[in-house]
Amino acid sequence: MEILEEKKNKNKEYKPILDGIPDWPVYQLSKNRKEFIEEVSAKTIEHILKTRPSPKHLRDDLEATVYREQNRIKRNRWRVDPADERKFWSGIKSELTELNAHSVEGKEVELLRRIITRYANEIAGNFKPSSYRFARRIITFWFRRLLNSARAKKFGAFFRSKYTLRDKIHIVGKVKMLRNLARRGTVVMVPTHFSNLDSILIGWVIHSLGLPAFIYGAGLNLFNIKIFAYFMNSLGAYKVDRRKKNLPYLETLKMYSSLAMEKGAHSLFFPGGTRSRSGMIEKNLKLGLLSTAVEAQRNLYLNNPPEQVRKIFIVPVTINYHFVLEAPELVIEHLQAKGQDRYFHEEDSYGSFPLLKFLFKFFTKGSNISVSIGRGLDVIGNYVDDEGNSKDSNGNPINTRDYFISNGKV
Repeated sequence: MEILEEKKNKNKEYKPILDGIPDWPVYQLSKNRKEFIEEVSAKTIEHILKTRPSPKHLRDDLEATVYREQNRIKRNRWRVDPADERKFWSGIKSELTELNAHSVEGKEVELLRRIITRYANEIAGNFKPSSYRFARRIITFWFRRLLNSARAKKFGAFFRSKYTLRDKIHIVGKVKMLRNLARRGTVVMVPTHFSNLDSILIGWVIHSLGLPAFIYGAGLNLFNIKIFAYFMNSLGAYKVDRRKKNLPYLETLKMYSSLAMEKGAHSLFFPGGTRSRSGMIEKNLKLGLLSTAVEAQRNLYLNNPPEQVRKIFIVPVTINYHFVLEAPELVIEHLQAKGQDRYFHEEDSYGSFPLLKFLFKFFTKGSNISVSIGRGLDVIGNYVDDEGNSKDSNGNPINTRDYFISNGKV
């Protein structure tokens, strides 16, 4: 049955599951961006104050945050960083120093609010329909050219379009289930990560399956490149700064992700965190942002009548390439990590001629891409059926809400 389903999926055209972009949750988030940022800030502050009830504990965290941020500015500054960073953190430090000398009631909370509001505005993504349509056309054009040139025997085929993307990018697996789950609830897609093409490829797959755009976390370092920054700022990407490990930032980031899912925005996470260096499917996953799906599901059960709750579904996706353009660099990094002091890399002069030779081989080798959609799960890890009903290992129905009940309450 699965083989028959995959054959049907190969060249099938899918109708959008929502009528138009104004109905997309990611568009609604962007339309109400200011209110959403305010809600993220307020709920993050509320959450931190629950875990740091005393002014002393809160002040300690604020001091640690200022220390780490000033260290980051001094040692690891990026072009994309705001111009007023040094001034902002110097001001916060001065007020904390004065607070240690002369305590002022409520001052710690005020400083926390200013920091959280800054972080929330920095993290928040945007979505512009015009930019989305333009990016979709550009991505389709370049993928088609790239994969047609790869199919042909001459480099000139780069400018011809004998084969469609459907011929070259095979989408297999539980496509019907994915579309059904996206209608009934909120989908969190978790793909494997092998290449820098992955984000673009998954974006094309989402569109070709008739799904609304997903939000996704993009490393802030990518925003150093102006063309990347333009598209990602307009396509729903929210910024993730991996240099920042302080409590206020991490809590703001998690709250942004959780609240977006509560409001129905489909999300995309690469649970491996970075590209696989060995070519193997990732075993050690980064669960920080993925865990926000559990928190979002809990809040949906807490704040809504059971019959009105939209479930959150985790859908694994495996991407397979015949070869990856940046593979040599990734293999070297893998061997260095495994061999450590026993690994000696032979430096190779990679001049113009070898580079041209490599590019010619890349564009003239036959290559297909396969994207396999896995079976959906609920946030606890139980498999679900096409209607989103959770099942145990014996196929019996489970109510996911029961996992969140204690003493009769969520």
